[in-house]
Amino acid sequence: METTSKSNNSFLRKTLSILGPGIITASLIFGPSKMTITSKMGADYGFSLIWVIVVAIFFMMIYSKMSARIGLASDDTILTLIRKKYGKITSIIIGLGIFLVAVSFQSGNSTGVSLSASEATGTSPKIWIVVFNLVGISLLFFRSFYNIFEKLMIALIILKLFSFLTTAIMVPPPFEAFAKGFIPSIPDGSIGLVIAFTASCFSIVGALYQAYLVQNSKKLSGGHSAKDTLRGSQTGTILLGVMSMAVLVCAANTLYPQHIQVNSAAEMGKALEPLLGPSAKAIFFIGLFGASFSSLIGNAVLGGSLLGDTFKYGNDLNHRMVKIFISLVMIFGAIIALCFGKMPLELIVLAQSITIFLVPFIAVVMFMIANDKEIMKEHVNKPITKVWGALGLILLVGLAISNLITLIK
Repeated sequence: METTSKSNNSFLRKTLSILGPGIITASLIFGPSKMTITSKMGADYGFSLIWVIVVAIFFMMIYSKMSARIGLASDDTILTLIRKKYGKITSIIIGLGIFLVAVSFQSGNSTGVSLSASEATGTSPKIWIVVFNLVGISLLFFRSFYNIFEKLMIALIILKLFSFLTTAIMVPPPFEAFAKGFIPSIPDGSIGLVIAFTASCFSIVGALYQAYLVQNSKKLSGGHSAKDTLRGSQTGTILLGVMSMAVLVCAANTLYPQHIQVNSAAEMGKALEPLLGPSAKAIFFIGLFGASFSSLIGNAVLGGSLLGDTFKYGNDLNHRMVKIFISLVMIFGAIIALCFGKMPLELIVLAQSITIFLVPFIAVVMFMIANDKEIMKEHVNKPITKVWGALGLILLVGLAISNLITLIK
């Protein structure tokens, strides 16, 4: 009996270790800004933008798998490979760019996590901005931080899934309207949301970080098979798509028929009312907390560890300088949130759109490394991956141009 228990525990640990990198990537991408954008898509346009989720998730799978293979192929980090292959300036541009992007979104994460706590307790959100960022920074000083980080992300993503997926299942959408959503169309006025969602969900920065997570997991676990590692990467991306679909379905089912526009977190919570009634708001804020706190930690770790790697400190989460850089992301994000208060939802959408200007540059460099047989060996991109990867690049460039035109008008 004891042997069976040990065997089950060993299997669970191995499974979580394999799934960990993909789940962390999904968890840091699916933050409060992602919930906002996806809720607005459903509330403003019903089911008509479901196809955007499918396209974005498909290309995210291509690039996250590509990044995971880079992590498997080399013991050097991606930024180290970039520095060796394309020069110091290129790696610094990418590292600093990712750090600035992380800081710009950290204010939204701080606002989201503080809002969930302040609404539940009737206290000022500014107090909770300080509290949760201090909690996040204090976690850095626990030994084996990566293990704590991985388990925390898994727990929070389960919390997020429960909040919206139960409603989407218990109150199913009309089949015909849902099915039509898979046919590509761009309703009037929706282009900004399409760009913002694609920029946040087809996250090249998140995909790039997958290589780091795979390398960390590989060191801690002693190495998984390539097949298991790639399967774990894909599982995380699928979870990201399931959560996005669930949020959109909830908003399209509940908010769109009532012509309720999403302008606050409380209005997003109304999407849960068909199943949860008066408890909807409370349950929604639990989900918002899960989304916000996981992104608060994950986003800071991403921005800080990559900046550490940029300046040759490596990406070891227990390195003193890497911890300082991670702390800086949290501190700057908290300061912005404290100075500007509740971030307008339109500003969140705009911020997600602006990041797409940095994305094509990073994607091109990652694509070139994944095609380099000398670096990748047996993990080099297959011909079909090269085709889809190139189409993904075209999509990113097209979105960047469209975004530029939209901002100029």
